[in-house]
Amino acid sequence: MDNFGAKNMQNPPLKSQKCLLGTQILFRILSTAFTLAATLIILTSKQTVTVFGIEMDARYSYSSAFKFFALTNIIGCAFSVLSLFLASFLGHKNLDPKNYFYMFLHDLIMMALLLAGCAAATAVGYVGKYGEMHSGWMPICDHVSKFCHKVTTSVMLSYFAVILYLFLTIISANQSRKIQV
Repeated sequence: MDNFGAKNMQNPPLKSQKCLLGTQILFRILSTAFTLAATLIILTSKQTVTVFGIEMDARYSYSSAFKFFALTNIIGCAFSVLSLFLASFLGHKNLDPKNYFYMFLHDLIMMALLLAGCAAATAVGYVGKYGEMHSGWMPICDHVSKFCHKVTTSVMLSYFAVILYLFLTIISANQSRKIQV
C-alpha cells in the first residue's frame, strides 16, 4: 500500500515536467512562426507611388532601423529553430536544472534582441505615420499606405514573438532556480 502512494507522488512532477516541455515547444514553434512571418513581410514591403508628378519609392532597405529590424527577426527565427531542437533534445534526456539556466540565457538574449529591433522599427514607423513637425519631417503613410500597413503588421508579429520569449524566459528562470549549488 505504501508503494502505491509513492508511485502517485512521483507521477505529478513527471506530468508537470512533460506539460512544461510541451508548453516550451509550443511557444518556440509560435515564436519561430511569428519571427518568420515578420521577416517575410518586412522583406517584401515596398511601394512606389507618384506624388505631384514625382515618383516616390518606399522600401524597408531605405531605413537602417528597418534593416536592423529585419536582421533581428532573421536571427530570432534561426535561433528559435535551434532552441526548438535543443529543447526537444533536452526533454528526452534527464531534465537537469542547469540546462534550464542555459535556455534562460538564450531566451533572455533573444527577447532583448527582438525587443531592440521592434523598438527601432516602432520609432521610425511612428515618424513615418505622424511625422515630426519640429524637425520638418512630414508623415508619409498617407501616401504609401500599403507599405506602412505591411510594416505595422510585421512589427506587431515581432512583438508577439517578444511576448512569447518573455514567457519562455520566465519559465526557464523558474526551472533554473532549482539548481543545487
